[in-house]
Amino acid sequence: MCSSIPAEWRFDCYPERGVVVTQALCESRNCCFIPVATASGRPGDGVPWCFYPRDYPSYWLLALNDTPTGQEGTLVRTQSSYYGNDIKTLRLELLYETNQRLRVRMTDPAEARYEVPVDVPVVKQKAPNPSYQVALSKDPFALIVTRTDTGAVLLNSSVSPLFYADQFLQFSSSLSSPFLYGLGEHRSPFLHSLQWHTLTMWARDVPPTEYTNLYGVHPFYLAMESDGSAHGFFLLNSNAMDVVLQPAPAITWRTIGGILDFYIFTGPEPSSVVEQYLEVVGRPAMPIYWALGYHLCRWGYKSSNNTWSLVRAMRNDGIPQDVQWNDIDYMEGTRDFTFDPVNFASLPDLVKDLHTHNQKYVMILDPGISSTQPSGSYWPFDEGIKRGVFINDSDGHTLIGKVWPGLTAFPDFSDPETQEWWFQNLQRFHTHIPFDGLWIDMNEPSNFVDGSLSGCADTKYDSPPYTPGVLGGFLRSKTICASAHQKLSSHYNLHSLYGLMEAKASSSALERIVGKRPFVISRSTFPSQGRYSGHWLGDNRSTWKDLYTSISGMLTFNLLGIPLVGADVCGFSGQTDEELCVRWTQLGAFYPFMRNHNDQDAQAQDPTVFSPAARSAMKEAILLRYTLFPLLYTLFHHAHTHGHTVARPLLFEFPTDQGTYAVDKQFLWGKALLVTPVLEPGVDYVAGYFPKGLWYDYYTGDSLVSSGEEIKLPAPLDKINIHLREGSIIPTQRPNTTLWVSSGQPMHLIGALSTEGVADGDLFWDDGETMATYETNQYAYIRFRAQQGVMTSEVLHENVEASYITVETVSFYGVKAKPERVTVNSQDAEFTYRANQVLTVTDLGLNLGQNFTITWM
Repeated sequence: MCSSIPAEWRFDCYPERGVVVTQALCESRNCCFIPVATASGRPGDGVPWCFYPRDYPSYWLLALNDTPTGQEGTLVRTQSSYYGNDIKTLRLELLYETNQRLRVRMTDPAEARYEVPVDVPVVKQKAPNPSYQVALSKDPFALIVTRTDTGAVLLNSSVSPLFYADQFLQFSSSLSSPFLYGLGEHRSPFLHSLQWHTLTMWARDVPPTEYTNLYGVHPFYLAMESDGSAHGFFLLNSNAMDVVLQPAPAITWRTIGGILDFYIFTGPEPSSVVEQYLEVVGRPAMPIYWALGYHLCRWGYKSSNNTWSLVRAMRNDGIPQDVQWNDIDYMEGTRDFTFDPVNFASLPDLVKDLHTHNQKYVMILDPGISSTQPSGSYWPFDEGIKRGVFINDSDGHTLIGKVWPGLTAFPDFSDPETQEWWFQNLQRFHTHIPFDGLWIDMNEPSNFVDGSLSGCADTKYDSPPYTPGVLGGFLRSKTICASAHQKLSSHYNLHSLYGLMEAKASSSALERIVGKRPFVISRSTFPSQGRYSGHWLGDNRSTWKDLYTSISGMLTFNLLGIPLVGADVCGFSGQTDEELCVRWTQLGAFYPFMRNHNDQDAQAQDPTVFSPAARSAMKEAILLRYTLFPLLYTLFHHAHTHGHTVARPLLFEFPTDQGTYAVDKQFLWGKALLVTPVLEPGVDYVAGYFPKGLWYDYYTGDSLVSSGEEIKLPAPLDKINIHLREGSIIPTQRPNTTLWVSSGQPMHLIGALSTEGVADGDLFWDDGETMATYETNQYAYIRFRAQQGVMTSEVLHENVEASYITVETVSFYGVKAKPERVTVNSQDAEFTYRANQVLTVTDLGLNLGQNFTITWM
């Protein structure tokens, strides 16, 4: 019976790491044991030697009843599993929440267990016409979810037994195809490998590394089906877990706490899956306008005067810069809410100068609060002790770890008192340094000693029966003890929520202090975090490989509802070189969040330090970003209001083209703009995949017809290839050195006509910084349409902000014949027509806040 189970369908019965699994160990768990050898005689490529037989004991379904929201049943287990403390009776809830969303909950009816403290929708009645069907197998219990229309199987848990012990919860399912995305945060290609690949989730401070749990935890995936439909799956669980992918194709979820509470989203478009996921966890915030500008930072400016010198050099070279940052070297003794009175004495004046020039200032904060200052000399710690805001160890004493300032205590952001204390610290510091945004780092939380200064107690939390494959082998590795006490629960349960809770407290505090949209960039993230912060991809390296992998990181976080994301341009650690930094600046100009940042051990890598040619290429790339600001800002509006992606994988727009499924060297901005960066050294060309259709060179309007093929493009060092997709109209703007100035400049519309001569686009416009402008109707929304030689600009929602902007020029790509006449609002207008079928109408001076029509005939 064991040998009849195909290798790819074998589910691991002995997943412990660092154990040589013998036949005796395997059979002690009543599992099958079949060694798998490769040609070299070494153990197999991940095929488990110890796996579950088909009749392995599991739960059975005792009863099932209809409820107003779906069905409720009881699951029972009679035999104990090998981890002990089985919860032998479970409540099963099937919640038909919407026509595209099914929720499944398995809980302990006898005793409340920890549940993730993230707000999700509560539905009162069953969806009337669900796009999914649910079938249940009674003994053993299994759940099978299929599409109503095609019968495609979205989940089938019959492939492996269900476990539900106190600290070991596991279930498996077949997958509909090998095309799986999401499951952050990991360093991997955008399309995950199913070749026996285990993704561990437990927030961890470590530079991006393959096969390693990284800063954030996102148990959500998007899967493609054979017909181009897509569906999603989200496990609402924050405990340490392994997610195992195998070539069957199948997936196993193995977590060590909480409950099993998961959602299935039926799409069927990939974009709809993300929208449906974000209806549950929350859509991203609308960023403040300057968040989308160029940000500069480094660890190691060493003084405010050096920082100021760089800002002046950027101005002198006419290179756009909206935001200047400082890393921990601005602090006194690397302590939060201080600044070095000697080396950074001029910091208040620098910030004042930035504000005078319509620029902004962002500073770093780490959660670890120094605990060794003389009593009465350091308010953050003294006040924190007085108010009990710090995390306690298992004995109830303040847990002391070690971070940059030395010995530190860790704020418990799950406690409202801590959130208020955090706000007051920020408010006090803002009177000295009127910062505009916050960079929250080290919030996994990171700790330079494992657990605490005195180690961790030997508890079931610090030494669980099963430990997922976390880096370091222990839950306490480079963080605090899992047994530590927080207001809401144990750190064992809340660890991976630390960054989310700090981001929420920081965002709320900034709203109160600044009175504008808060800008927060966080290293650690969890589902729903897009509501409060953006994310940078961590401590990357100055290598061509890191340049390439940044694209999949950016695309994955757009799937996860955190579109304000980017990697450190030119790389953080190691030494960049001129060519790499130019190419990275060109790619970085298309990260939704663009920041150049590097390490104190490396030489400076801001644009001003390079050769005139390189500096010019970088400047042009940043100016291009500022030119495209109206498009980028509108994309963020759609992310905020509808849950759309900003940086978008090609497969989202071309889901029936399997040629797009593995593309992670190119991406789209929205539906319209295709970006094809150079990702290797020493070349003056780049090959990119162009889905079937008509594409236009953004710069020239030259057309390119693709049958769905890879096309080689010239790419000299001063150029990044971008193409407009047929059928789109994009708004652009004359750029300047800050977005404050640039966003007031005249606009230029570009229409990329389809072969039928049709195109459309839109623009969202407001004051760029007031909170909730969409929700309070303080915005303009304009729709552009072109067909049969007529383009209209229609103001669908009026606001005074649009009336300050003029439309200066409009270009149409793909006008098949030279017009005899062009009219604007029925008045004859001057125009030019080039041989490559580009029609341009200039000197328009049209008010953006009023409807207008352009006709060519």
